[in-house]
Amino acid sequence: MIAKLNSFIVVLTVFTLFFFGVQYYIVDLIKEQQGLFFYNTWSIYLFHFLATLIIYVLVFFVNRIFPDKTGFAFMACSLLKMLAALIFLLPFIQVKEQYTINDVFAFFIPYFLFLFLETFYVIKILNQK
Repeated sequence: MIAKLNSFIVVLTVFTLFFFGVQYYIVDLIKEQQGLFFYNTWSIYLFHFLATLIIYVLVFFVNRIFPDKTGFAFMACSLLKMLAALIFLLPFIQVKEQYTINDVFAFFIPYFLFLFLETFYVIKILNQK
């Protein structure tokens, strides 16, 4: 049980560091041409890392206690992640200055990458039976 959690944490950390490096490089290139972004790359990736880790741990433990409710737990956690993303983006939404579509992409491309990763691992949990 602990080995599966540890292996997921290792994969998640490598995944996060790789895509963080790629996005950091791309954002740095775009900053030179178009100016600043609303959120730092590290804050976006910290949010996604923590949200994905919490979702996986919750789904993992729900699967151990109530294996037939694992899918529902994942759907509920995904809904909570969407709400957390909205709260995270609320200052960006409320700002009076006009930021570019690059700010939206800087958040939502990693959002969907992390969603793919957590979905892949939750499917592995569901297929254990």
